[in-house]
Amino acid sequence: MKTNAARALDTLGIAYRLLSYAVDPDDLAAESAAAKVGLPPEQVFKTLVIRGDRSGVCLAVIPGNSQLDLKAFAKRSGNRKAEPVALKDVQPLTGYIRGGVTALACKRAYPVYVDETITRFDQVAVSAGMRGLMIQLAPDDYLRAIKGTLGDIAQAKSL
Repeated sequence: MKTNAARALDTLGIAYRLLSYAVDPDDLAAESAAAKVGLPPEQVFKTLVIRGDRSGVCLAVIPGNSQLDLKAFAKRSGNRKAEPVALKDVQPLTGYIRGGVTALACKRAYPVYVDETITRFDQVAVSAGMRGLMIQLAPDDYLRAIKGTLGDIAQAKSL
């Protein structure tokens, strides 16, 4: 099944592979999705919708086994502070539902900040714009497609 995200990559001539997996609506964690497609969680990147006090809405793309460092994100994105957008606002802003948010073919072209660890891999997986489907592609191609800015914005999850 082709999503808008996959069609956007087709338009740019970027090679990718679609990875499908069974969705558990009670467990949308990136780590679970990674296990279902057979990749380590640090190689599966999740997209978060963040609002900065100066920039407004931005997207943060971080490894599935980490959490966003809000202070580092704010600094990297030119904000004094940043906070996650309320879940009820995610779909109206992006066109995507929780568990299917992607920076590819988003409703608007928001600034996208990507954790620099993405460059450690030959291939990464990101949401294809719907639950149960990921796109696997080269990090350089992904960064080009989303016009992403690299930065140290992720940290280990706190227990």
